[in-house]
Amino acid sequence: MCNLCNIKPVYEFTNKRKLCSACFIRWFRKKVFYTMRKFGMAKRGDCIYYPERRDFRNVVLEEVLKIWSEKAGVELVSRKKKGSRSAYPKMRNSGACLIAVADTLDITCLNFIEEVFGRKKENLLPVVGGAIKPLYLFLDEEVELYAKLLKLKFNKNKERKNKLADFINSLEKNHPEVKRAVVNSYLELFYN
Repeated sequence: MCNLCNIKPVYEFTNKRKLCSACFIRWFRKKVFYTMRKFGMAKRGDCIYYPERRDFRNVVLEEVLKIWSEKAGVELVSRKKKGSRSAYPKMRNSGACLIAVADTLDITCLNFIEEVFGRKKENLLPVVGGAIKPLYLFLDEEVELYAKLLKLKFNKNKERKNKLADFINSLEKNHPEVKRAVVNSYLELFYN
């Protein structure tokens, strides 16, 4: 925290701690790297494949993966267009690439609730086979704020109307940390 955090805050946690833009960016990156280390998402020499989409989640995912690749010595590979022949490129060490997915707390929480109601059957862990989810512990609000602070260019997508998602968002508004609590409970049940 710095002096600007109380003067020009851009984000406030539920415990009333405030962050300025520089501190928020630093906090966000540290949390992404913590998430990747905690769940053992990638190690030195790995290859990480990410789809190049222009929504805010994927733009942020690409940006943090580039920083991670410089620090951790991993190779990044993107797929530019749907028709591209290099869908899953080969890794240097003759293995397959890990696939980075831009799932956030919002998506995971919604998918879990849908699973409870029997609408979906999906593995919601942060690492599933060869798929990794570096943004797993972030709310959409935090990811979008990070994109805006860094002035990353992304397309605004119209959200599809989903009554369950609207219900969860209203619950989060009235009871902050509900989405985090749902995902943490899921992790306690199914993550070793």
